[in-house]
Amino acid sequence: MGHLFRWLLRIAAGLILLSVLAALLIYYLAAQSLPEYDKELALPGLSSPVEIVRDNANVPHIFGSYGASDEDVYFGLGYAHAQDRLWQMAVMRRTAQGRLSEIFGTRTVETDTYLRRLDLYRLAQQSVEVQSPEAMAALKSYAAGVNARLLEINEDALGRGAPEMFLFGMPLPPWQPADSIAIMKLMALQLSGHMREEVLRARTSLALNDETRIKDILPDAPGTGITALPEYAELVPGARRFASADSTEEDSLLFPVAPRGLAGASNAWAAAPSRSAAGGTLLANDPHLGLSAPGVWYLARLELGTGGVIGGTIPGIPAVITGRSDSLGWGVTSSYLDDQDLFIEKLNPENPQEYLSVDGYKDFITRPSIIKIKDEAPVTLTLRWTDNGPVLPGSMFNLAEITPPGHVVSLSWTVLSPKDTSMSAAINLMRSTSVQEAIAAGEDFIAPSQNLTLADADTIALKTVGAFPARDPKHQSKGRMPSQGWLPENRWQGRAPYADNPEFLRPAGGILGNTNNKILDRAFPDHVSFDWGDTQRVHRWQKLMQNREVHTRDSFIEAQLDTVSYTARTLLPLIGADLWFTGEAAPAGTRERQRQIALTLLSEWNGEMNEHLPEPLIYAAWVRALQARLITDELGPVAKSFRHVEPLFIERVFRDVEGASAWCNVRQSARTETCTDMARLALDDALIWIEERYGSALESLRWGDAHQATQDHAVLGNVPLLRYFVNIRQSTSGSDNTLQRGKSSGKDPDPFQNIHAAGYRGVYDFADPDSSVFIVSTGQSGHPLSRYYDDMAQLWRRGEYIPMSLDEDLARAAAVGITRITPR
Repeated sequence: MGHLFRWLLRIAAGLILLSVLAALLIYYLAAQSLPEYDKELALPGLSSPVEIVRDNANVPHIFGSYGASDEDVYFGLGYAHAQDRLWQMAVMRRTAQGRLSEIFGTRTVETDTYLRRLDLYRLAQQSVEVQSPEAMAALKSYAAGVNARLLEINEDALGRGAPEMFLFGMPLPPWQPADSIAIMKLMALQLSGHMREEVLRARTSLALNDETRIKDILPDAPGTGITALPEYAELVPGARRFASADSTEEDSLLFPVAPRGLAGASNAWAAAPSRSAAGGTLLANDPHLGLSAPGVWYLARLELGTGGVIGGTIPGIPAVITGRSDSLGWGVTSSYLDDQDLFIEKLNPENPQEYLSVDGYKDFITRPSIIKIKDEAPVTLTLRWTDNGPVLPGSMFNLAEITPPGHVVSLSWTVLSPKDTSMSAAINLMRSTSVQEAIAAGEDFIAPSQNLTLADADTIALKTVGAFPARDPKHQSKGRMPSQGWLPENRWQGRAPYADNPEFLRPAGGILGNTNNKILDRAFPDHVSFDWGDTQRVHRWQKLMQNREVHTRDSFIEAQLDTVSYTARTLLPLIGADLWFTGEAAPAGTRERQRQIALTLLSEWNGEMNEHLPEPLIYAAWVRALQARLITDELGPVAKSFRHVEPLFIERVFRDVEGASAWCNVRQSARTETCTDMARLALDDALIWIEERYGSALESLRWGDAHQATQDHAVLGNVPLLRYFVNIRQSTSGSDNTLQRGKSSGKDPDPFQNIHAAGYRGVYDFADPDSSVFIVSTGQSGHPLSRYYDDMAQLWRRGEYIPMSLDEDLARAAAVGITRITPR
């Protein structure tokens, strides 16, 4: 027995030793790709030496030598991006190309299929030829910088450039100018949501068959100018009057189309000198995108011939997307421009290879496309285009549900242009020195459409940039639902003049801003959109801006970090009107007692969605359960598409606007339920859910336990054990409708996880530009072993910032490394 025990002990010790050795080997191999920032080297692609000075937050400050060209600085940015975010860049390029399945197998076939249908990469290649000379020079030099880093990795055996490369063995072809344009198009895809809105409105129309009730659940943003629309079944005869559950394309690995409600958001506001305490203009910007590790944003400073620029870049793109120079600041917010239309295309009954056009039946433009799949046989697609755009498969986005037999669906979208000059606009914007120059540069923007908030020494402005589709006033659905593609009145008629894009210059009140709210009221077809991203945050922003006669950098920071929910303060008095303090005495442990405790907590709450408080969780769970009770019996499976609470819907119901209280009655039950009944039942639903997840002690709840920021690695984030090293999870304040926005997932089992927030925050003060500040949500590095992988995450969570200075001496004084690159 003792002999057996000794052998078991030896085997166990051996296994432990082997595990330790394996872990050390994995660490050694992974650590080989950690970038070294303090070095001198010679690389091809440069015309003169360049210096990359990394400040103490690892922000690269890129300087050319005396007499160097801007191209050398772009080379430095490409090199820096490839040092820190090579895996992220490689994955984004493959996503745009529709070539992920070569690496990840069947998990990404759905993603590749969709990207191939759109043909984004081929369109990016065609767009290279139409870029401005400055943009073309930047793209080529940036690509040379990336490729110089790839050469260094190969020559010096630097661990394939990123630890993920060992796991997946991804080949890395040289970077091309088209790759950067493709990544910009990919960002446009992530920021565009009108296609989903069209499908959902059509499905809801089929389910409800009542225009007034459709207006309840898909409410128009406040304001006039929207006329009644026909039902979808009238637009497209033969569409089925039933609904299925949501399609699951977004569950495909790395699927780039955001779920409904997550297609882009952001905040930006500016103050003129008359409203600034220090007498200079102020500008704040926090763009909102899906959270990930590493994050989307990468901080950088470029010393160009026109002066220094600093701010947020996106790896793969050679431009500061949001930031400032000494003389100009710019910020971006999603404009919600309706730049996508779906068309129902009729097939020729005699020849399904033809579709009905304005001029009769004609052939689809077709091309085969082969998707190679790791360890599987390849799949051959036949790409089909009509005059309106690419044909999409009915299996995606529930399109089959709204498509009559004998028809297919095509997509018109501004980004599907072979002459996309958006990259040129981004380069020229960065080189602009005044508001007027920046507005002029915006004319070349095609997609994604953005509201550009601008500030120079004495002027503030907001200009919507991006191509506006020109539509016929007689368009059947006004672009709100799929329409018949063969009717000339439904088809696009080119691009509206840039001068017609909304513009606000030198506002009389000295303050302007955008929280994705409706910015103007123009009748169709001169409108911007029927669907806007915000009807709530703007009210809180107005209050904060107007409460002060003059503003400072700190008051702008305070507004960025504000967590008071205007929505909660509006809805709670409505839904609890007949419940506050009306219950009879109830013993501890009963449902009635729990309800009374919850209502008492909410009655004393100011609406602050603070991570340490219980009230935000009780409120959020209540209104979520309430909306589910109101819509499930009416909409059936379509109700699952409404993952997030629609505040205007609940307000319409409880104010009984145009008979909206009808939603409170359950059609399948014999009795007539009131809205008070629904509110009470929903509160009980919420309390039961909370008890099952977090316990029954309501006073001890923490909103932050449910509202965790999920900054997860896109590929390794679900791998057992590895996920603890690559994912960044933090309790956060804010909510769907606060200025410090933290959009929840809306998906069980963790519906309140914060998955979409401000990955970048910046505040620029032109009275003292070097006192400007910024922050990103994770860190500069994409390497999980780097100290810079998550070093900014806690600062971001706490609402802290780092200096945003163009002072070269300050950057050098605290440098963590200086890389000097000379021409080889």
